[in-house]
Amino acid sequence: MALASFLPITAAAAAVAAAARSRVSLVRCRGMASSSSSPSAAAGGSAAARVGVVQMTSEAASSGVKFLCFPEVFSFIGSKDGESIKIAEPLDGPIMQRYCSLAKESSMWLSLGGFQEKGPDDSHQYNTHVLIDDSGEIRSSYRKIHLFDVDVPGNMVYKESRFTTAGDTVVAVDSPFGRLGLTVCYDLRFPELYQCLRFKHQAQVLLVPSAFTKVTGEVHWEILLRARAIETQCYVIAAAQAGKHNEKRESYGDSIIIDPWGTVIARLPDRLSTGFAIADIDLSKVEAVRTKMPISEHRKFDSVWKTSSL
Repeated sequence: MALASFLPITAAAAAVAAAARSRVSLVRCRGMASSSSSPSAAAGGSAAARVGVVQMTSEAASSGVKFLCFPEVFSFIGSKDGESIKIAEPLDGPIMQRYCSLAKESSMWLSLGGFQEKGPDDSHQYNTHVLIDDSGEIRSSYRKIHLFDVDVPGNMVYKESRFTTAGDTVVAVDSPFGRLGLTVCYDLRFPELYQCLRFKHQAQVLLVPSAFTKVTGEVHWEILLRARAIETQCYVIAAAQAGKHNEKRESYGDSIIIDPWGTVIARLPDRLSTGFAIADIDLSKVEAVRTKMPISEHRKFDSVWKTSSL
């Protein structure tokens, strides 16, 4: 498929330029993380940065300023199973390189949630969350571990594993916006991944780019996101696909930002609108919540457990 078929890169570039001119502060972050892996290194200075969480259908994008988060399958949603394999590319391919150029030209970080990365063979791809820094370099990437093989009641059967190979590596990375934990969509239903990101990889902000189905989103989306925030004491930034993509597929939407206490601090006016959510993120609140509720000191799962059977 020709590069021009990937409309979001053009739309994103226009939106980035508009956002750069805007005086709206999207997500303000105090206490910048250093290159150290320790979150305590962020407790030093005070700084502000603009961050945006995007909600879009597969053909539209709206952006923030210093840290722009796109949803899952941000660049392409096919109408047929396996169609995306035909356009899958390695991370050094032309599609991703254009996003790297956009990041560099705009001096912003990009969280690209759910890129069709070329897989281990011609019949499989990876569903890859790519993090690009403001110099245009790929800082890190995460291949979705939990694949969506589900018969959604009253909806349709999804079998992501038919054309996608699962990843096997947990990924967290330092950034000017805190230590970021990378996940994708269906991962949200597996709390052990987020526990690992928090307690073994010291994440402060969890990224959950998604294309949740309308049926499951109506009942589980916000509940699961708030649960992940509460149990890890992290900020959660969830960029979501929204609306009907084709005759078979519809996404729930409701891009959302949640604080470490589990409070929804920003969301779009309605779940299907295209735009960005606005909130103040203060990394000192992460440390405050963790100090007042020291679950890292109380948890026992890293200990040897006794078991019994009847």
